[in-house]
Amino acid sequence: MNYKWSYEPPSSDKIEAAKLLAKELNINPVLAQLLLDRGITTAADAKRFFRPHLSELHDPFLMNDMDVAVERLNMAMGRKEHVMVYGDYDVDGTTAVALVYKFLQQFYSNVDYYIPDRYEEGYGVSHQGVDYAYEQNVKLIIVLDCGIKAVEEIAYAKEKGIDFIICDHHVPDDILPPAVAILNAKRTDNTYPYPHLSGCGVGFKFMQAFAKSNGIEFNQLTPLLDLVAVSIASDIVPIMGENRVLACHGLKQLNSNPSVGMRAILEVCGLSGRDITMSDIVFKIGPRINASGRIQNGKQSVELLVEKDYPRALELAHQINEYNEMRKDLDKQMTEEANQLVEQYAELKEKKSIVIFNEEWHKGVIGIVASRLTEIYFRPAVVLTRTDDMATGSARSVSGFDVYKAIEHCRDLLDNFGGHTYAAGLSLKVENVPEFTRRFEEYVTNHIEPEQTCAILNVDAELDFKDISGKFHQDLKRFRPFGPDNQKPTFCTRNVYDYGTSKVVGREQEHIKLELVDNKSNQVMNGIAFGQSSQARYIKTKRAFDICYTIEENIYKRGEPQLQIEDIRTCEPLS
Repeated sequence: MNYKWSYEPPSSDKIEAAKLLAKELNINPVLAQLLLDRGITTAADAKRFFRPHLSELHDPFLMNDMDVAVERLNMAMGRKEHVMVYGDYDVDGTTAVALVYKFLQQFYSNVDYYIPDRYEEGYGVSHQGVDYAYEQNVKLIIVLDCGIKAVEEIAYAKEKGIDFIICDHHVPDDILPPAVAILNAKRTDNTYPYPHLSGCGVGFKFMQAFAKSNGIEFNQLTPLLDLVAVSIASDIVPIMGENRVLACHGLKQLNSNPSVGMRAILEVCGLSGRDITMSDIVFKIGPRINASGRIQNGKQSVELLVEKDYPRALELAHQINEYNEMRKDLDKQMTEEANQLVEQYAELKEKKSIVIFNEEWHKGVIGIVASRLTEIYFRPAVVLTRTDDMATGSARSVSGFDVYKAIEHCRDLLDNFGGHTYAAGLSLKVENVPEFTRRFEEYVTNHIEPEQTCAILNVDAELDFKDISGKFHQDLKRFRPFGPDNQKPTFCTRNVYDYGTSKVVGREQEHIKLELVDNKSNQVMNGIAFGQSSQARYIKTKRAFDICYTIEENIYKRGEPQLQIEDIRTCEPLS
């Protein structure tokens, strides 16, 4: 891949500020510079960043309607009403349902959970789900990770005598559903200090408020933080502010004392006994939890996450692992077909967006295919399939472009839509697809920046190999967990050489295992360059080259730092 390297050298003022902060914290000035990039300017702020405490969580009652929500839940329990916990079928929704259900079940037995079927009911609150609740004599539904646009469905439930508490984090419309309480920090009248919680995070805040109002110790909530960490990583929400606190302590829970269901997932992922990172969640844990809702029904994921018997949990984990294998096969096939479509139509190559429609595609995998297309072509992508007389689909975006706003611009053509900056879902009549394609492309063309449509590596800092000491590596690890707004730092080192021992590796000889030196020290650095074997011949000429990389842990050499090379190029000025 031909990356453009983007690097802005620090100003003299920033260099001086970094030196002062580095001295106070006893860290390398480059790491102090990374703190400044994150808006952390004092030693006190840095210490809070490095050691987030649960005591820093905001008071949940600062959120609009939280007092009303807690009062209605307390009333339901006092009246012994049947309560249903209802959520979306993705990772965020299923972890949210599992969290609220598990916590309430400790204090109240007349509670059940419900996950809509992706294929029979579609996204969010459905008439079918409301009818089922009515048949079960449910009086209160707590809906998680969806519901903020379900105006008609919640009005229908109200007619049947069913109240709703909405716990959502998606962008609301001007008209809100007639729910008893709406917990959503993206409301226009929001009073909560942090607007970027995941759906599961909103559910956690609700349970925190419920516990507070009923004199339940906070430590009874901490075992559920592994679920919150999984939702934060999988839903790609910012990992700063309150989310950083929740993610740090959720990872600690996941590593030290995961729930029975989560322990079973770790076993089938091959992660047992390893230090679990956010990357493990994104690439291994999350896809398996998601696979149940994509291939079968998300309810099986909740069943696993709330299971108390380990042998049964392991059985369920193996089942969702099988779904994940099926999902990967579908993903590969559909991505190949989507690529062929893009390559087939010459005009698509000239456009700033991709909208493709195939009536035969599997609804559960179109979001993944949309993500693949944005990664390959660096353009916002919408992938649609047919469900009855409707085209339903998923949209994904490139860095810095708000695909939700692009879809909202076409709302008069849509029957339903919802989502975030980088991911959205939509449905529309099949006959509206051509006009949607035209209008979506028009919006993207007028709003996307040129740099958002090419492969860019943002370099955080230049390093010499002598800087990459054991202490530097340990201090860098204190920046974890990484994710949006706190991305894993990418470094550059110029004028490096093959030590003489680098070699091509991999089943198909597609990777390079590197041993490198730079021209400022005698330190030999180990590295791995995945999928870059085409560079091996140049490297072996002993000529100098530049590398762009992240710093990882070498699990085979007692945790020594290892460079994961993102790009290799002949020496030239950074831009």
